[in-house]
Amino acid sequence: MTTAPITITPNAVRYITELVDKRGKPTAGVRVGVRTRGCSGLSYTIEYADEIGKYDEVVPIEGVDGLKLLIDPKAIMFLLGTEMDYVEEKFKSGFTFVNPNEKGRCGCGESFHV
Repeated sequence: MTTAPITITPNAVRYITELVDKRGKPTAGVRVGVRTRGCSGLSYTIEYADEIGKYDEVVPIEGVDGLKLLIDPKAIMFLLGTEMDYVEEKFKSGFTFVNPNEKGRCGCGESFHV
C-alpha cells in the first residue's frame, strides 16, 4: 500500500462533501494545485473538477463514495506530505495546508515558497 501524497482531515472531508452536495451537479472531485501568485511566489488553489484529468494524481476521499481529491500534476512536487484541513474561527474560515516543503510564508499568509 502506498502513502497518499496529501492527507485530508475529517473537517476538510466534511466541508468538501458539503460544498459538492450544494453544487447540485455531478462532480468528479475537488482539484488542489498551486499557482504563481502573492509576495512569496506560490499560493494554493482549490476548484471543482467535472472530470478527472489524464495526469491528475487521484486521492480517494476516505468515507465518501466516488468523491476524490485530485492533485494537479504540476503541483504534486510542491504538495507531497501536505495535510489539508478546514478551520472555522471567529473572524475567518477556510482550507489550510500544513506543508513540510514550505521554506517560508508571506506576512499575510496567502502565499509561500519552497
